[in-house]
Amino acid sequence: MDAGKRIALGGILTECNHFGGLPITIDWFERYELLRGEEILQSEAGVVGGMLQVLHPESVRVVPLLYASTCPGGPLTAACYTQLKDEFVERLRQILPVDGVLLPLHGAAAADNAGDLEGDLIQTVRALVGPEVPIVGTLDLHAHVSSDMVQGADALLAWETYPHRDALGTGQRAARLMLEILAQRCRPTMAMVKVPLLTSALRGSTEGDDPFAHFMRATKALESRDDVLSTSGFMVHPNLDLPGLGGGALVITNDDLDEAVALATERARHYWDLRFELEGEAHTPAEAIAEGLEIEGGPVVLVETADCCGGGAAGDSVATLRALIEQGAQWPTLTMVVDPQAAAACQRAGVGSEVTLSLGHHQDPRWGQPLEVQGRVERLSDGKFVYTGGMWNGVEGDMGPSAVLTIGAVQVLVMSHPTYDWADEQYRAVQLDPAAAKFVVAKNPMNYRMAYGAVAKDFFYLDTPGPTTAFMRNVKFANVERPYFPADRDFSEFLPTILHK
Repeated sequence: MDAGKRIALGGILTECNHFGGLPITIDWFERYELLRGEEILQSEAGVVGGMLQVLHPESVRVVPLLYASTCPGGPLTAACYTQLKDEFVERLRQILPVDGVLLPLHGAAAADNAGDLEGDLIQTVRALVGPEVPIVGTLDLHAHVSSDMVQGADALLAWETYPHRDALGTGQRAARLMLEILAQRCRPTMAMVKVPLLTSALRGSTEGDDPFAHFMRATKALESRDDVLSTSGFMVHPNLDLPGLGGGALVITNDDLDEAVALATERARHYWDLRFELEGEAHTPAEAIAEGLEIEGGPVVLVETADCCGGGAAGDSVATLRALIEQGAQWPTLTMVVDPQAAAACQRAGVGSEVTLSLGHHQDPRWGQPLEVQGRVERLSDGKFVYTGGMWNGVEGDMGPSAVLTIGAVQVLVMSHPTYDWADEQYRAVQLDPAAAKFVVAKNPMNYRMAYGAVAKDFFYLDTPGPTTAFMRNVKFANVERPYFPADRDFSEFLPTILHK
């Protein structure tokens, strides 16, 4: 490879939900990562850190653009996406020409003025750099891989793990492939095959015996073939309402489109065959509490998956807290809720004060009614914490002004901002110890395993209202085409969707 190759690097990374959550505005990115120019080159973790680890020792010049990432939410406002996109495009235009472009993306972002945000951004980059400059992007395995994404990029590589442990490694893989392309040692040829299967993440782990784990292992095993450069399995984020939504497989071969299509089709069919196993089971909060009380000791984890900030929900549900209070709230329990008005009231009242609050469902009132509670303010916090792993390893999280409110034996972490759950950083930040509780409410359908897998006595998925529901069969889509599983359960013959250049 010729010395002095110039590789542009930048992107927008978040996940969006069309059924709930708060609109993502520019201040969301300011609370997480909004890096410009040379600031990007200081990244040591996450997908960007992985890219830089590979590129820095090489005889290439990394030209940093704009990198913005934040906790999932509703779609980006038009003003937010326009601001980010315009700055990204202007920075790229100013440094042209380049020899390659690396795009750390998610794949399930949306904006009010761009339903397929990543497809729009990739196509914009393609129009600027021309048809010959390689574009390599990274995606979450929950990406909605669109035709615009496949048509515009030369290669798309997805994270391989859920919980997402390998953002760093995925960044490394993308950078290595870019170097191979620039050295003319390969010609990536990509095919994405999708099936009409929409499922929540209840059985979507890539570890252990979950059905998605079997699918992912078989998909990645294809990379042992000499003609296969990369494979990716996609569960898809099912809380988007966009045409063409579905999961499947993406295969990149070395200049063999027929092989890429055949292998991706085989993998997508395997994914379809697992559809009934992927559904999972759930309890009402009352049922889970009753069964949990039959278990000696704790913690027993109550997984309120429908209110997952990591899937774009507002985090303001009190469905499980309501059930705990109705049953007496007499067992040491930790739960959390996003309610900036309640957090502010606790801050005003001060530690030790008794307060009466209308708690929950103020941010996204479509999913329940506020709960009137009386409690004692035990602790106040500025809400700052540091992620201990995953895609934001080492990045500061910000719950905003927060409080610990005690209601009977229940301690409620009241936060001002929704934050992504990786492990138990939010509870630990306010000196709450999940290991000492009988019940712990976790609002992420998968990452709770990071925090409680080694200590929990049992786990119960909860069937509660919310925009990240445990079951997709009753979701009222406006744009997703029928039939799809699980809303339609009796069809088995269909033509998979095949995307390629």
